[in-house]
Amino acid sequence: MLVAERRSRIMAEVRRRGSASVSELAGSLGVSEMTIRRDLDSLAADGLLDKVRGGARTPRGGDRLEPDASARARQNRDEKAAIALRAAELVEPGMSVGLGGGSSTWALATELRRIPDLTIVTNSIPVADVFARPDRADEPYTQTVVLTGGVRTPTDALVGPVAVASLEHLHCDIVFLGVRGMDLTAGLTTSNLLEAETNRALVAAGARAVVLADHTKWGAVGLTTIVDLNEVALIVTDSGLAPEAQESLRAHVVDLWVAPLTVPAATSAED
Repeated sequence: MLVAERRSRIMAEVRRRGSASVSELAGSLGVSEMTIRRDLDSLAADGLLDKVRGGARTPRGGDRLEPDASARARQNRDEKAAIALRAAELVEPGMSVGLGGGSSTWALATELRRIPDLTIVTNSIPVADVFARPDRADEPYTQTVVLTGGVRTPTDALVGPVAVASLEHLHCDIVFLGVRGMDLTAGLTTSNLLEAETNRALVAAGARAVVLADHTKWGAVGLTTIVDLNEVALIVTDSGLAPEAQESLRAHVVDLWVAPLTVPAATSAED
């Protein structure tokens, strides 16, 4: 088992139970207690859990752990809807579209459902559900490819070596992913080590990579970097991002679109 996968499973187990002992984790993962202690030291140093005598527990307040899918879906709904509406302009009938996990890509999926003849490649269970076979014959049917990754994140994304291996053989016209944070130094980050690996493979599978990130992601830094800011073709954010932050981003990214929170009657061609 890869170190990243083992540590992701440790975090998932501690999150699920609230706490776990070294012996319990060693037994469930089939490794030595010394290995588990080293993993806990590393995860505690990154603020992802609290190390206690004989084991680990979720951080006080739990605010450093990744929120689950339902909690994230409730955060910044208007901003994510505006971003999704703007990003949907990039997608045309007949395209193959990659969608990573997260609430921002889920919001985009709801916009893309009305576009016919798409092939959707996703490792997200909620996104795949959006593109289920339509109930009415007059609704567009979209083919969905779900990548089975073996490890399920709190946002119901399937990540891991199987997903990465599958993506190596796929070619998308465009891919969209959400992030935990965007920072000039750390780049585009996530809180899940295996998700970062899977998202890197998703970026590599696309002819064009687009990041969906509402303004609250600016300055936030997750556990690990997915890619640097200039490695994606476009970042789509919302007008809640401060002008000085927009200026900083434009100096480091290939392209930046800022979606208005209130769409005017006549939309300007400028971003």
